[in-house]
Amino acid sequence: MDTLSSLTTKRITYDDKVVRQFIFASVAWGLIGMLVGLICALQMAFHQLNFSEYTPFLVFSRLRPLHTNAVIFALVGNMMFAGVYYSTQRLLKTRLASDLLSGIHMWGWQLIILGAALTLPFGITQSKEYAELEWFLDLAVVLVWVAFAVNFFWTLAVRNEKHIYVAIWFYISTIITIAMLYIVNNLALPVSLTKSYGIFAGAQDALTQWWYGHNAVAFFLTTPILGIMYYFLPKAADRPVYSYRLSIVHFWALVFIYIWAGPHHLLYTALPDWAQSLGMVFSLMLWAPSWGGMLNGLLTLRGAWDRVRSDPVLKFFVAGVTFYGMSTFEGPLLSVKSVSALGHYTDWIIGHVHGGALGWNGMMAAGMFYWLVPRLYGTKLHSKGAADLHFWIAMIGILFYVASMWVSGITSGLMWRAKDAATGALQYGDWVEMIDKIMPMYHMRALGGLLFIVGWLMMTWNLWKTARSGQPVQAETEVSVLEKVPVQASTARLVFGSPVILTVAGLVLAYLMSIGEAGLAILGLVGFMMLVVVVAFKLRAASLGGQFTWHHILEGRPLAFSLLVTLAVLVGGLVQLLPGIVIQKEIPLAAGGEMAVKPYTPLELAGRDVYVSEGCYVCHSQMIRPFVDEKLRYGDPSRIEESMWDHPFQWGSKRTGPDIARVGGKYPDSWHYKHMIDPRSMTPRSNMPGYPSLATAKLDHERIVDNLKAMKALGVPYTKEDIATGPERYLKQAREVSGRIAQQLEMKQPPDADSKLIALVAYLQRLGQNLRPVQSTAAK
Repeated sequence: MDTLSSLTTKRITYDDKVVRQFIFASVAWGLIGMLVGLICALQMAFHQLNFSEYTPFLVFSRLRPLHTNAVIFALVGNMMFAGVYYSTQRLLKTRLASDLLSGIHMWGWQLIILGAALTLPFGITQSKEYAELEWFLDLAVVLVWVAFAVNFFWTLAVRNEKHIYVAIWFYISTIITIAMLYIVNNLALPVSLTKSYGIFAGAQDALTQWWYGHNAVAFFLTTPILGIMYYFLPKAADRPVYSYRLSIVHFWALVFIYIWAGPHHLLYTALPDWAQSLGMVFSLMLWAPSWGGMLNGLLTLRGAWDRVRSDPVLKFFVAGVTFYGMSTFEGPLLSVKSVSALGHYTDWIIGHVHGGALGWNGMMAAGMFYWLVPRLYGTKLHSKGAADLHFWIAMIGILFYVASMWVSGITSGLMWRAKDAATGALQYGDWVEMIDKIMPMYHMRALGGLLFIVGWLMMTWNLWKTARSGQPVQAETEVSVLEKVPVQASTARLVFGSPVILTVAGLVLAYLMSIGEAGLAILGLVGFMMLVVVVAFKLRAASLGGQFTWHHILEGRPLAFSLLVTLAVLVGGLVQLLPGIVIQKEIPLAAGGEMAVKPYTPLELAGRDVYVSEGCYVCHSQMIRPFVDEKLRYGDPSRIEESMWDHPFQWGSKRTGPDIARVGGKYPDSWHYKHMIDPRSMTPRSNMPGYPSLATAKLDHERIVDNLKAMKALGVPYTKEDIATGPERYLKQAREVSGRIAQQLEMKQPPDADSKLIALVAYLQRLGQNLRPVQSTAAK
């Protein structure tokens, strides 16, 4: 081991300008995002507010993705960057490595958010939840994230505090994992400047999307905010973190387990059973580390609970951590198959998501802002009374919101499955009748959202007045620096040390016990018992250099630490995604050797693009689960091969309207035509927005060639002749659809065959109509 040679001191000036910028960007964008959310909530309760005849870009299905992106990436994202940059400089006792990279990060992120606001309402979307941005904005996200990562790890490399605190662990896991998730899920083939097709299709796309979607919640909305909790909560309470050992267990268990849990969003779908069960089991395991983190946060307040009554910052932090505990209890609960059968596709999921977004992220953001802004401007908070009032208004708003969605979701789930005891028929066959029952809950949801926004406005005013009463402070500090740092172990010795080897051995033995074969299960059990004995002895002398534990040494070696984090998250991703990517694909064949599921015709493909662009997936699923009530209501359960040519998949996650996987042929073309223009002309009391602009908006049928070429490049079996004759076949089918509509409605002039609505009708009529009995398979 090297020895210390000398100790010097130097003065550090922190870069808090970028922190201030991120804070007020979060406050401003957050207000906009929540106002858009309020509009969406009101549109659900009052369909007239869609104004679809005049502003087709402001209908619910266009605004809902804008709302989710604004809250996640604008409000929470900017808040996260502010907290990370402020705490990292203090914990590492050094200024951020590059002012230039900080500026690129700050302004680049705001331009991306602006880009989302200028594209999503106009139907430029990939239609993947939390990943709707098109390919050119995805590239911008990657570049800005790289700037953030380089700045962070560069700062880590030049740090003056060699031991990295628990908050830094969570920041490292966020930066590494989000990069991996975002890049893989958004791999796409561009067709034009504003259109691309994802490289994955059907079930593989669904699995990849929810591997990303669930872990975006985990590593963008959870782990960085936990890091912020571990820094700002002890600061606000003036108490040390309750348990260092618990923070170690909390971190590694959370990082490793979270990445496996994504498939619980796809229970009872056409996804293979092994993937569904894997997601459910790991989701249940998440209870332990999640509550370990919650308890570590709340118990940090031991001896300071009396201050919660008078300190608004602590009120917000306590509420935020408590909502974190509630959300991480409810999430695993909803991953249980029997509970998911009731709650999935309903408003219960919406309530769960907003309990986390408003309760955990929103309350933690407010607490951090109230603590930080006075210090960043060298003054006191303008009004503690207003902050206290904000807390109670926000709390009531969240409770209204979440409770109304719980009631609405459970009511819907029970009504969907209700059957007449005598006949076995569905008790509620009329979808609108069920919407009528939950409409009061939609009104309450809007009220809850309005209250939360009122509180946010109060905070905005309070922070603005606080900033105006002071001056921006450039904090300085003197730090002691060791010219030569003790090195207890090499990176290789840490990465391949006994804790890592024992962990891997435990996972292998646990797998042997779970595979069901008696001999291997017994071998796994015996091995696991022996491993427990070895670990017990190791814990009595858990050190590499005598006085330092393995993990303590690891905390001084960011490279080794980052490598282990990468391995921890990589394992789960590879196990889930790799089988579907590398296994040879097979095409199901019907009698006579023809494909059991034929690719979409050119017109149907164009109609599908319209469906995606309009955001229809936010209200309609295309996945019939294997339940008696769903078979009675929709038809036979969906099969995995039905979506094998779908780039992207459209299984959906919410049923504001009924499932449409088998809607093709159920109604005549004219029904769909009129229903899309004015839903209430066909379904009185429907709360669906109309899309009259689709009847006049035109598609360029010549451009379908580029779309067909892109699909062929992605593996869809179009022939050269299919592509060459694409425009001709497009027009032929479009004129047939237009002619049928004119005949059925006795129109003097048939609808424009080049309109978006004709293409959409063709796509809707295709759904569920092209699956023939499978006789054999052939390699793709």
